[in-house]
Amino acid sequence: MASTSRTTILPQSKEALLKSYNARLKDDVRSMLENFEEILKLARRESHSQISKTTQCEQDALEMQVRAANMVRAGESLMKLVADLKQYLILNDFHSVNEAITNNSQLFRATQIECDKKLMKLRDEMAMDLYDLEEEYYTSIFK
Repeated sequence: MASTSRTTILPQSKEALLKSYNARLKDDVRSMLENFEEILKLARRESHSQISKTTQCEQDALEMQVRAANMVRAGESLMKLVADLKQYLILNDFHSVNEAITNNSQLFRATQIECDKKLMKLRDEMAMDLYDLEEEYYTSIFK
């Protein structure tokens, strides 16, 4: 999840939380894999037991349903883990948030400076035009 240099900086509560996320991930994936393997074993098995074939089929079907339900539970747990990780990242990733704010601030400052320059240029042009118009008006014989 995180590099070792980054986990050493994290407070213990955050490090423990990340370790618990990692443990949940491993447990859920292991559960899904084990249950899937057992379902495959049940599907391949030739029964040479003392119970009747119908009873064995019912028992296998029930076990497959239980294992499939365990796989679904593990999948839902993984989806919950992803949601928890997203929430953790959103709430605790101050570096990225601060970086985005800094980048936006720099962008807006650059835009402000550019607009100020354009306004200053427009003001100077208007002042020159106004000066020319005033000079023309006051020197005109048609006042």
